[in-house]
Amino acid sequence: MSDLVLHAPLIGTPRSRARLNTPVLIVDIEALDRNIAAMQARANAAGKALRPHAKTHKSVDIARRQIAAGAVGQCCAKLGEAEVLHDGGIAGLLITSPVAAPGAIVRLAALAARAPDLMAVVDHPDVADRIDAALGDTEADGAGARLSVLIDIDPGIRRTGVASPEAAVALADRVASSANLILCGVQFYCGMQQHIEDYAARRDAIAERTSYLQTVIAALEAAGHRVDIVSGSGTGTHSIDLDLGVFTEVQAGSYVFMDRQYLDCDLDGTATPPFSTALFVDARVVSANHHGLVTIDAGFKSLSTDGGSATVACGAPADTRFAFMGDEHAALIGAGIGAALAPGDPISLTVPHCDPTVNLYDHYHVVSGDALVAIWPVSARGRAR
Repeated sequence: MSDLVLHAPLIGTPRSRARLNTPVLIVDIEALDRNIAAMQARANAAGKALRPHAKTHKSVDIARRQIAAGAVGQCCAKLGEAEVLHDGGIAGLLITSPVAAPGAIVRLAALAARAPDLMAVVDHPDVADRIDAALGDTEADGAGARLSVLIDIDPGIRRTGVASPEAAVALADRVASSANLILCGVQFYCGMQQHIEDYAARRDAIAERTSYLQTVIAALEAAGHRVDIVSGSGTGTHSIDLDLGVFTEVQAGSYVFMDRQYLDCDLDGTATPPFSTALFVDARVVSANHHGLVTIDAGFKSLSTDGGSATVACGAPADTRFAFMGDEHAALIGAGIGAALAPGDPISLTVPHCDPTVNLYDHYHVVSGDALVAIWPVSARGRAR
């Protein structure tokens, strides 16, 4: 039975959160809006643009709230996410992963024709040529469109991006000579540094990588290329990057929810999280037959596993330990917990890693206090291509 059939009748009913069928993905609307406002204020104070990453939330509804607060658009990890957000009325989209497959390039050209402010990254001259040709194909849906592109620079991950200043210049030369591509700047995302827990160590690492970025920018400018946009950063390094001042726009995404991985990090050197936990998975005790352990109805299918364990937000003692017990179940472990909790008792969990957890669900159940106030679709769920 679908979420809407099960839960839409509960919208607006007092204490309706406790009546939701579990496991269920929860968004605290007040915490969400505080986080959106707080990150926007930080970007504004630094005089930088905020283009949040929609790979975190995959939601037209959340993207609208971010843009209403002042964001210049949204980043999308995949072309499919960008298609969904554009169809939902979201402008200012940047596709942050290279689009290289032949069929995807045709779709990219078609989207560029529908979304004139679309941007995408490129990291290889041959792919730039293929995109240029698709945009120039007079018999295709993208005929007559032009596409703004950023050169993706590898920060040392070896995942995507040009590998040297010389390669960046060669790619920029190729883009500049194309008929249908417009070079607007560069992208530089230091993913490996985002979760360094110690602030000072993270700042040192980012300062070193930013120095490298500046050498690439200098090489591009020396070769006659304008670098108007420098896009990158993330939740883990936003404070450092805003202070260093090289980026013109920030791509942070997870700040809207704050998962356990980022809660473990000192994000701005204050040792106090600047954003609130807004995303939860609500579950229930389904078995309580042992003194030190109870079983809940949220397992591998309900929570991401790449970020370690979930933690209990409420419903059990703060020192309760969480352990996966299979596809459908997990254990809550603690002295006397089997006597303290009974089957049917509600448990709220802070998720280990928000992005892949969100992709497990069809809908957000939006709550204010203890009441369900809305159900939003995870609009781009599963759009991995």
